[in-house]
Amino acid sequence: MQEIPHDDTIICRCSDITRAELRAWVERGMTSIDELKRMTRVTMGPCQGRTCRQLIMQELAAMTGQPIDTIVLPTYRQPLKGITLGAVAELYLEDEASEEKEEERP
Repeated sequence: MQEIPHDDTIICRCSDITRAELRAWVERGMTSIDELKRMTRVTMGPCQGRTCRQLIMQELAAMTGQPIDTIVLPTYRQPLKGITLGAVAELYLEDEASEEKEEERP
C-alpha cells in the first residue's frame, strides 16, 4: 500500500475532501465509509466512489488499525434520474382527472 504523502492531498475529487478533513472525521469517531459518507458526501459524487473508495479504505485501515479487507464497503442506492416539473404536473393532472371520473360514476 502506498501512503498518501500530504494532508492537503484530495481524497475525494467529487466532493473536494482532503486527507486532513477525512482524518479529522475519523478522529471524531466516524470509522466506517458509510459514516464518512453521511458526514462528508464522499463516494456520492459522479464517480460513485470509484476514484476515492480505495483511498478512504486505506486511511481508515491506517487510522483504526483494522485490516483493509475487513472494512465494510458503503451501501449503494440506485441513481436517481432528474424529472421536470412539467412531468410532475402532468402526473398530478392525470391523477386529478382520474379522481373526477370516479366521482361522476353512480
